[in-house]
Amino acid sequence: MAKQSIFGRISTLVKANINSLIDEAEDPQKMIDQLVRDYTNNVADAEAAIAETIGNLRLLERDHEEDVQAAKDWGNKAIAASRKADELRTSGNTADADKFDNLAKIALQRQIGEEGEAKAAEPTIASQTEVVDKLKSGLNGMKEKLGELKAKRSELLARAKVAEAQTKVQDAVGSINVLDPTSELGRFEDKVRRQEALAQGKVELAASSLDAQFESLGDIGELTEVEARLAELKAGGSSSSQSQLES
Repeated sequence: MAKQSIFGRISTLVKANINSLIDEAEDPQKMIDQLVRDYTNNVADAEAAIAETIGNLRLLERDHEEDVQAAKDWGNKAIAASRKADELRTSGNTADADKFDNLAKIALQRQIGEEGEAKAAEPTIASQTEVVDKLKSGLNGMKEKLGELKAKRSELLARAKVAEAQTKVQDAVGSINVLDPTSELGRFEDKVRRQEALAQGKVELAASSLDAQFESLGDIGELTEVEARLAELKAGGSSSSQSQLES
C-alpha cells in the first residue's frame, strides 16, 4: 500500500499543470513557493520509498541467485552420487551402489526444491523491477517539475522586480510636472524669475542714479559762478562786474 500510495502521489504531481495552478492563484509567488516546498518534500519522500523498494528488490534478486546456485550445486551432487553408484554397481558392490543412488535422489529432490523457490520468486522480482522502473521514471519527472517550478519562480521574481522598477519610475515622472506652478520645479523657477527681476531693477536703479549725478554737474557749475561773484563783491570788485555788464 505504501508503494502504491507514493506511486500515486508521484503520478499526480508529475501530471500537475503548473502554469494553470499559478494562473489561478491569488498570489502566484506564494503559490510557487508552496509548490516548491511540496515538490521538494515529495521528492525526498519518493527517493526514500524508491530506495527501500530497490533494497527489497536486491534482496529478492540475491535470494533468487542463491536458489539458482543451490539448485545447480544439488544437481552436481546428484550427478556425482549417480556416477559413484554406477561405478560401485559395475564393480559388484550393489549395497553401496544403492546407497549412492539414494543420495543422488535426495540431491535431486533438493535441486527440485531450490528450482521451485527460484521460479516462484521470478514473478515477484519482475513486478518489483517494473515498479522500481516506474518509480524512477516518476521521480525523474518530479525533479524536472521541481526544476521547472524553480525556473518559473526566478522568472516571476525577475518580472516582479522589473514591474516594481517601472512603477517607481512612472511615479517619479508623474510627480514632476514642469507646467504645474505648484510643483517644486515650478516654485524654483518662479524664485529664479523673481531674483532675475530684482537684479534687473537694481541695474536700472543704479543707471538712473548715475544719470542724476551727471545732470547735477550743471547745477554745481551755476553755484560755483555765484560763489565767485559773491567773493568779488566782498573784495570790492563790484565796479568790474558792473563794467562787464555795461560793456
